[in-house]
Amino acid sequence: MSADSPFDIRITDLRLDLIGDGREVNPDQGGVEPLPILRVETDAGITGLAECFRVPIGVARAAIGGADSTFGRQLVGRAIDTPSAWHRRLYHSMMHANRRGWAIMCLGALDVALWDIYGQVMDRPVWQLLGGADRCYFQNPESPDGSQPVMITPYCTIVSDTWNDAAMVDQQVARIQQLRELGYRAFKVEPMMSEPARMIQLARRAREALGPEPMLAVDVGYYFNDVPAALRVARALEEMDIAFFETPFPVDRPQPWAALARQTRVPLAMGEHGVTRWEFQAMMEHGGVSVVQPYMTTCGGLTEARAIVEQATDFGAAVMPGNWSTQILGAATVHLAAWSPRTPWIEFAPAEIFASPLRAALQRLGPPVVDGRIALPSAPGIGYTLPDALIDEYRLPE
Repeated sequence: MSADSPFDIRITDLRLDLIGDGREVNPDQGGVEPLPILRVETDAGITGLAECFRVPIGVARAAIGGADSTFGRQLVGRAIDTPSAWHRRLYHSMMHANRRGWAIMCLGALDVALWDIYGQVMDRPVWQLLGGADRCYFQNPESPDGSQPVMITPYCTIVSDTWNDAAMVDQQVARIQQLRELGYRAFKVEPMMSEPARMIQLARRAREALGPEPMLAVDVGYYFNDVPAALRVARALEEMDIAFFETPFPVDRPQPWAALARQTRVPLAMGEHGVTRWEFQAMMEHGGVSVVQPYMTTCGGLTEARAIVEQATDFGAAVMPGNWSTQILGAATVHLAAWSPRTPWIEFAPAEIFASPLRAALQRLGPPVVDGRIALPSAPGIGYTLPDALIDEYRLPE
């Protein structure tokens, strides 16, 4: 046991497996693209789990694939410590390297897995170890007096099989109606690769189908290059009570974002590929972004996501974690949301509307959505168990 660790439990291996619906799958149609799965093993038989969304398997193996990997050399054989302490050490170990991009995304997966182990060792769900349920602002609306449990509300991301045509609009609206009938309460449409008129048409049809109450957001996938064109769409969205307008521009420069934010009432959102708190800070401080969407692994892990929430407090921004991946990542997202006082909704890629057996299987293993809400997890750690048989069934060649 190390001098600064309370646990006589050591990390023995970092294991990676590649799963997915296939190498040629189109993730924009709901399939699970090749996805590295990380399992951190210990000599106590406790295993921590995470996924590595949008990290090539070769990169993941170099960073977190066994005792000889970049991070494995620093972890394997060492005693378990608090995840935040390990995050700090591993981040600082890259002082003379690139502390952005895939390296941080791999560190993020490792951090989530270490939180999973830490929670199991402490016999407590991770959200309690993050600081408890600080969600008083988001009390169950059916129970404003707090007599019923606080719940987490997922918003469903809707995509379609085609883009920029009438079929896109019809299919996304039909999927909204299907999910609404299943009890979901919040939605985001994606008129990706579509001309502005189609964007507005889809948003209007979606609001008409939902009525005035349910949350509705719009994601246009970095479509615009000029502020006036984006402003015309944003002004139309203002009349539809849109919760946020996601990624109108690429995130390379904050200036277009700031110019648009000054001229529209619709909150601007970004963060699906944001890495470290510093990228989020730049967009909140200089880009007028008021909704940030960190992925729990991409941003650098639960440790970094917690810092992003605290940082968002300084800017009065909301934190609505993203997840256009599986409910392995979704399980970690729920723990951040359970603690966060700035998170009214989390992103959810609902398996019910996509033809992906793997997505459906992984959703069944995750936190259940009942009447459109997710209860605070009670199992120790992250609380997600991935059977070896499922990994074997969907394993992809490397």
